Amino acid sequence: MAAGRMVVGAGILSPRVDFKTKLLTAFVVLTNVLGNFSLSWGMKHQPAKLADSPLVYIQTIFSPWVLLGTTLLVLWLLSRMTLLSWADLSYVLPVTSIGYVLTAFLGKYFFAEQITWQRWLGTLAIMIGMILVGLTTPNTTRPNIVREDAS
Repeated sequence: MAAGRMVVGAGILSPRVDFKTKLLTAFVVLTNVLGNFSLSWGMKHQPAKLADSPLVYIQTIFSPWVLLGTTLLVLWLLSRMTLLSWADLSYVLPVTSIGYVLTAFLGKYFFAEQITWQRWLGTLAIMIGMILVGLTTPNTTRPNIVREDAS
C-alpha cells in the first residue's frame, strides 16, 4: 500500500437488485432468445442448402432473418458484457438462463419441435434454479476502492 493511500476492503452490498440491473438482465435475455430464434428461423427457411456454393453462404448471411439474428446476438454479447461488469458471474449466468426456458417454448410452438418429458424436466430445473438465484443479491463483493488519506 502506498503512503497516503488506504484500501477499503470488500463488504456486502444491499440485497436489493436495482432497477437498471433488472432492466439490463431482461434485455440480455430477450436479445439472446430473439437473436437465436431469428437466426434459426432464417436458417430453416433458406431456399438452398449451404453446401451448394460459396455464394449461398453470402446470400444466407445477408438474408433478413439471419441478419436480424446476428444483430440481436451482437447486442446480446455487448449487453451481457456490461451486465457481467455490474454483477457477479454466479448471479448473471443462472438468472439469464431463463432464456433456455423461453427458447424451449419457442422451439415447441414455432418450429414444432418434439420436446421429451426429460427436456421439460430439465427446463423446470433451470426455472427453479433461476428463481432461487434471482432471490439473492447480484453483487456480493464491493470492489476495492483506493482513497487518498487525508493526513
